[in-house]
Amino acid sequence: MTEHKKKIRIGDLLVQNDVITEQQLMTALREQKNTGRKLGRTLIDLGYVDEDNLLNILSRQLEVPFVQLRHYQFDNELVKKLPEAMARRFRSIVLAEQSGDLLVGMADPLDIFAYDELVRILKQPIRQAVVRESELLSTIDLVYRRTEEIASLAEELEDELGDDAFDLADLSAESESTEAPVVKLLQTLFEDAVQARSSDIHIEPDETVVRIRQRVDGVLQEQVMKEKRVNAALVLRLKLMAGLNISEKRLPQDGRFNIRVKGRSIDVRISTMPVQYGESVVMRLLDQSQGMLNLDATGMPAELMERFRRMIHKPHGMILVTGPTGSGKTTTLYGALSELNRPEVKIITAEDPVEYRLPRITQVQVNPKIGLEFAGVLRSALRQDPDVILVGEMRDQETVDIGLRAAMTGHLVLSTLHTNDSISSAMRLIDMGAQPFLVASSLLGVVAQRLVRRICENCSETYEPTDQEQIWLDSFDLDPLDREAGFVHGRGCYQCSNTGYKGRVGVYELLEMNESMLDALRRQDVSGFTRAARQGELYRPLGHCAMDYALQGVTTLEEVARVAATSESDFEDTAEVPLLGEPEGSIV
Repeated sequence: MTEHKKKIRIGDLLVQNDVITEQQLMTALREQKNTGRKLGRTLIDLGYVDEDNLLNILSRQLEVPFVQLRHYQFDNELVKKLPEAMARRFRSIVLAEQSGDLLVGMADPLDIFAYDELVRILKQPIRQAVVRESELLSTIDLVYRRTEEIASLAEELEDELGDDAFDLADLSAESESTEAPVVKLLQTLFEDAVQARSSDIHIEPDETVVRIRQRVDGVLQEQVMKEKRVNAALVLRLKLMAGLNISEKRLPQDGRFNIRVKGRSIDVRISTMPVQYGESVVMRLLDQSQGMLNLDATGMPAELMERFRRMIHKPHGMILVTGPTGSGKTTTLYGALSELNRPEVKIITAEDPVEYRLPRITQVQVNPKIGLEFAGVLRSALRQDPDVILVGEMRDQETVDIGLRAAMTGHLVLSTLHTNDSISSAMRLIDMGAQPFLVASSLLGVVAQRLVRRICENCSETYEPTDQEQIWLDSFDLDPLDREAGFVHGRGCYQCSNTGYKGRVGVYELLEMNESMLDALRRQDVSGFTRAARQGELYRPLGHCAMDYALQGVTTLEEVARVAATSESDFEDTAEVPLLGEPEGSIV
């Protein structure tokens, strides 16, 4: 074992290296006494020293390496030698093993107590490395996934259920205890989902197994549990949390509840559905701790954002946000509402369901079971003296008609439509039975959007397009200099679960009505409307917005192709015949 260096006073070390002054050290020591934080962190927070500068000095003084975790390839087996609780407590992580010694990254290599405890826990000689604390904490969230813990708790719950059928009353009573296996399993499942940035959790019973799938950046990741019987216990507990009828297993049920996970308030929307081997559960996770959504958070390009802002500040008219389920329409709409949400503006929303609670805004939850449909809420809302109305979705002719007439009579109406591009949306309203003159008189514009996956910054590398992609790129009429600059993709690493992607960004197209388009609408001339829209001076298709991100190294050509293929096929369809109606869906 490498002998631990004698105790070094970090303040004296920085003064000796002329990084800080004696006066700054005294100020930091007084601040440390008040806050109880470590001196190094206090100096960084006060702005007296840069974190990298401090770590480089420590690295040289202690003669240990400075490791950047962003680019480090971890060995999961080695990492798990140190339990997660200890890794967080001592701000440490196991990096490598060589000749029987473990290389351990520490945010504070001067913490002698932590060093001694790590030697005791790991039962191996250790060598230190210096790491950034901010990188360490995010890395711990990524590498300590809860898949093994979930499997272990599922096995424990299966053993507790025994061979006989369990009693619902006993299980629900026992579930009130935080030590009950079903509670611990759900808690671990939610913690893992939050760490992995999941938007949805699917619990699906199969003939012999239970599948737990989490949607991360729009793609499902699966874990299979052999303990099939735990599904009923999980569904029962979730129904209790959401206040659903635990004895009803033959009909779908919807509900919601709020939980705190890792200090964050998570709103959970739950949907249960009877399937062949039990009940399937899907949960949408909404992070309420992020605060009010705003337009700037959408990532909309600056030029397009300016045009959209002008549109939403008009006194009346209808604005549609369109795209498939899960394309970020809610974020855009709530961002617009937060921009309009002022004391002098009365805003009423009709939603199914209400996803985020917004102050000062009157939000109504649509409930078809008791006859409270969008059209009924909209009709009543108009008698409540609103300035702005948000309708969750234009689902039927009655809702469309009332919305268009409200837009004509001095109200700003925001809504969504399930179409794949902005051009087909105006014709869709007519296809649903709206009068062409009403659409032409009321519709201000349409925003179409998608979410494309961001390339993982940790493993991004240059990418050479294939011959087929080179031919496809010719259709975009790119600047030769842009094409020469090249493209990027993600190789795959621990930070992105080997997908090459981490996070998502929105791509948008904005169609503002002009006289040529309005004339075509009044005549119900589909091909004329499509032609006028595509020839509009400011119109840029979704695929071109996505290509901008590819040229900037934000996303891949694969993601651009996915977006562009959809929008191009829609243009071809709309040039021939009006689009037919789509199934109903919620505002997502």
